[in-house]
Amino acid sequence: MKTLTFFAVGFGLACATQTIAQDKPELTVYTYDSFVTEWGPGPKVKQAFEAECNCTLNLVAAGDGAALLARLQLEGAQSDADIVLGLDTNLTARAKATGLFAEHGQQKQDFNIPIEWHDTTFLPYDWGYFSFVYDNTKLENAPDSFEALAAMSDDFKIVIQDPRSSTPGLGLLLWVKAAYGDRAPEIWSGLAPHVLTVTKGWSEAYGMFLEGEADMVLSYTTSPAYHIFAENDATKSAALFNEGHYMQIEVSGKLAASDQPELADQFLAFMTTDKFQTLIPTTNWMYPVITLKDGLPSAFDTLIRPADSLIISADEVEAIKKEALEEWLTALSQ
Repeated sequence: MKTLTFFAVGFGLACATQTIAQDKPELTVYTYDSFVTEWGPGPKVKQAFEAECNCTLNLVAAGDGAALLARLQLEGAQSDADIVLGLDTNLTARAKATGLFAEHGQQKQDFNIPIEWHDTTFLPYDWGYFSFVYDNTKLENAPDSFEALAAMSDDFKIVIQDPRSSTPGLGLLLWVKAAYGDRAPEIWSGLAPHVLTVTKGWSEAYGMFLEGEADMVLSYTTSPAYHIFAENDATKSAALFNEGHYMQIEVSGKLAASDQPELADQFLAFMTTDKFQTLIPTTNWMYPVITLKDGLPSAFDTLIRPADSLIISADEVEAIKKEALEEWLTALSQ
């Protein structure tokens, strides 16, 4: 009878545990592929947030930033997402126009980013500058402008990302447009012969570069910090361009149709705390949006610092994006 009693008690505890687990609310976050990898912020963000929320955080990889928005538009109000993490300011006007996002409702903060933040729908969580990364043991004198890049020998190749699916790809279009204006078609005509391939997202492009398939890859000024910090490898550098560098500010937003609005608010608040932000420099390899208590890792001390920060307002992006895309397509199709 004792054995039977212990079995009954044990069975009851197991059922109770299972019920508690099933009763935990779930928060679903759509994000980009690299965020959820084992070396990205995702696993640590999940662990840290679940320790606070008594919930289950589901991180769903859905391609690069532009692909994220495309998927959300396809799913509409029926989407499983409560939060979208991984858009940037080049996509926020288009995202707002869908009507799928609610205001974030978070208290105003003085973020440590180069511009003032007034957006009531999207919250920033990291930022950085686009740049072309190269191997400094193979390339002694890196080009210092788009014009210098275009003037490189015909066998000098770069890998870039598609602006229709990738936020870096879109950032490159706007970088050229911000730096050269009406001369953008001319710049693209010069760059086109050097484009080895156009990938759907950042991960594929950077992987090709690391495998030696191209001389340079569109990435970030902060990318070399990863190699220094994680691999003790100082052979990767970011080229400093005279025109200045286009800035990317990555954001998160809450879906209006979320069935976990309070939990979504809790995540957005958590996202701008030291617990989340300390993960950004050494997992997402970008700059945090708050001043960290312990400062940035020493690997960031060696990074290039653009003299000019280029950025186009979210509303203006919508006005010029179509023209910039047509200029890019025309150049690469010739």
